[in-house]
Amino acid sequence: MTAVRTRIKICGLTREDDVRAAVNAGADAIGFVFYPPSPRYVAPARAAVLARLLPPFVTAVGLFVNPSRDEVARVLDAVPLQLLQFHGDEMEPDCLGYGLPYIKAARMRQGIDLLKYAASFASAQGLLLDAFVEGYGGGGETFDWSLIPSVLPLPLILSGGLHAGNVAEAIRRVRPWAVDVSSGVEAAKGIKDAARITEFVAGVQNAHG
Repeated sequence: MTAVRTRIKICGLTREDDVRAAVNAGADAIGFVFYPPSPRYVAPARAAVLARLLPPFVTAVGLFVNPSRDEVARVLDAVPLQLLQFHGDEMEPDCLGYGLPYIKAARMRQGIDLLKYAASFASAQGLLLDAFVEGYGGGGETFDWSLIPSVLPLPLILSGGLHAGNVAEAIRRVRPWAVDVSSGVEAAKGIKDAARITEFVAGVQNAHG
C-alpha cells in the first residue's frame, strides 16, 4: 500500500503544550507510553487529561511493552484510546481481545524474516519497524532500511532515529504508510520541542514534492 500522503505519529507525549504543538503542526496520531521504565511513561490518569485535548480525526495511541491483560484493561478504563501499539515480545493472541485495533512493532536487525513476522500478526492494522537496541524502543537509532522487503502484507509504519533532517529521504526510499517519531522532536527525554515538531512535519510534506 503506497500512501498518497504519509501519515505522522508523534509518540511519547507527556505535556499539554506538546500535545497542542503536535496537533497544530498536523500530526495524525499521538502516542502515549504506558511502559513504566520509559522516561516517556505517563500514568493513565495523566494520559486521560492529555487525550481529551485531541480534536476529531487525531488518533490516540497507547504503547505497551509485554503488558498483562489487567494492565491494558486498567488503561482502557481511564483513557479513550483508539489504537493499541504492542512494542515488546507479544504474540498475536496477546494483542487481541481488547475491542480495539492494534499495530505491532518489529525490532529490526540482520536476520529477521519480516514477511514471516508480518504473517504471524495477520490481524494487525499495521507493522511498525524500529531499530533493535537493548531494552525496548529504538533509542533514537536508525536501522538499515534495505532490510525492508519491497512488498509487505500490512501497512508499514517507519520509526527509529527519524528527524527533520532525514525523514524526507526515508519516505522516498521506504515509501511507508506512516512515520513515527519521538526522540527526533525532543528537547529532552519526554519533553517535546514545538519547533522540531513543525520542522519534522515539514520534512514529511517535502518528501511528496
